[in-house]
Amino acid sequence: MLTALGLDSVAETVYRAMLREPAAGVVALAESVGLPEAEVRDALDALSELALVRPAAGNAGRLRAVSPDIGMEILMARQQAQLAAHQQRLEASRAAAAQLISEYAELRPAASHPGVEQLVGLDQIRDRLAVLTREVKEEFLAFAPGGPQTAENMAASRPLNKDLLDRGVRMRTIYLDSVRANRPTVEHATWLAGSGGQVRTVPSLPTRMILMDRRVAMISVSSDDTAAGAVLLTGQGTLTALCALFETTWESAQPLGEVAPVSPSGLTGQQSTALRLLAEGHTDETIAKRLGVSHRTARRIASELMERLGARSRFEAGVRAVQQGWLPPRP
Repeated sequence: MLTALGLDSVAETVYRAMLREPAAGVVALAESVGLPEAEVRDALDALSELALVRPAAGNAGRLRAVSPDIGMEILMARQQAQLAAHQQRLEASRAAAAQLISEYAELRPAASHPGVEQLVGLDQIRDRLAVLTREVKEEFLAFAPGGPQTAENMAASRPLNKDLLDRGVRMRTIYLDSVRANRPTVEHATWLAGSGGQVRTVPSLPTRMILMDRRVAMISVSSDDTAAGAVLLTGQGTLTALCALFETTWESAQPLGEVAPVSPSGLTGQQSTALRLLAEGHTDETIAKRLGVSHRTARRIASELMERLGARSRFEAGVRAVQQGWLPPRP
């Protein structure tokens, strides 16, 4: 029940038993919860690290559980701090990736760069991807931004996906949270997951990207028009950075079949991202592109956030969000 706050089931069971039986020692607790004493001691160590148990006054060697109201505040504050730190790491990774991507965005077809191949137009992208997909042996990773996928894109990708999964290739795909409201995209993602792939969603993604066997990456050169062109990257340093970006994003992503989590401040991931973009001064159009939603939806989200914060401007919304702990303070 409290696993979302960083407390595993055994530690939670012991914590509840200590609240019921404040005077119980390790032996009595083990009997009460039906667990070996060694597991109870490990749980007490975990509870101590989380500051949910403290030495009992006047009783050396005995621990007592802190009251639930204080305990939950401790867990929620810890979780909020971890979320803020993780968000900062994720944004740093995205910034690094964006800088890396921008270095290749202006490449000309005639340019010669080791480890770089430019593809121009959707047909060239699809043809090259079909060849590369046949060569994949172990792993296929993908960022799928842009919100709901077009019927044409989903129809074109399904045969390739099926071939990969039939060959036992491990597939992991990250969509935007906004696809959860689009039935055709959800059905496609559900088919993908039901066929053996893994699907998660996040509030925003830096660009469209495919990583194959960690040896080649295909990245769109334009986030506004992913059909315009792409680059293939094979440099070891570049691939290492892009794989790290994928893993960091995957770690923070939510499985499609699960309900998207809410932050301690009551915001969804999409709302938290929109709030951060608001505070950074981005327009509704930019926020809509980053979230994969319509301009109207982005404007509605921004208005709702400003109303909840009691802010009359976007700058004020950012200040109030930091003051209330909804956003981490800027370094």
